[in-house]
Amino acid sequence: MELENKIINFLKKEMTNNKDAAHDLGHLTRVAEKSKHIHKYEGGNLDVIIIASYFHDIVSLPKDSLICHYSSTFSAQKTIKILKEHFKEISASLYGQISDVIRSHSYSSGIKPITIEAKIVQDADRLDALGAIGLARVFYIAGTLGQKIYSEEDPFAMWRSLDDKKYALDHFYTKLLKLPDTINTNEGRNMAKERVAYLSGYIEKLKEEIISTNITENE
Repeated sequence: MELENKIINFLKKEMTNNKDAAHDLGHLTRVAEKSKHIHKYEGGNLDVIIIASYFHDIVSLPKDSLICHYSSTFSAQKTIKILKEHFKEISASLYGQISDVIRSHSYSSGIKPITIEAKIVQDADRLDALGAIGLARVFYIAGTLGQKIYSEEDPFAMWRSLDDKKYALDHFYTKLLKLPDTINTNEGRNMAKERVAYLSGYIEKLKEEIISTNITENE
């Protein structure tokens, strides 16, 4: 697709200095691919879906920023500016819809998607937080924020409140394992079930290894 190739080439230059490996061109590409897959089952305007997928995280504020929940709004604003300057072949009549899709993709923004295009892109973005790649991303982000992998005193929060600002493992319980319940589309839900099962299996294996280590240390 000519438009898609042009977007990718633009982003390669635009994101040259991007240091956030969890929200890089790889992430944008994976979201676009998942969005295109879901579109085959759910429909919608494919151009809007592709454009919004590739630009949804063009602005990604650090997770510990007090205004990180505005990232999607800033991304929408910057996207429209980019389209006006560099993608004049895209009809201005699509700007409003593209902006709405980008604004509503974010988990932290709390904006509910209304159109099928917005639902698809939100689903695709959340799917990338699950499965093997989601596992890699959550620990990468935790590392950049200086978080611990888990609480040594109570790894699985049996007697304490969950705190994913301190412990990466807690983020599985506060957000990731709940994501399938927030998926909008039937195909997205099918994909989410498989990916969350992978994370659940990982947690069980981690629990086994942590318990085994604790037993060994106490012997």
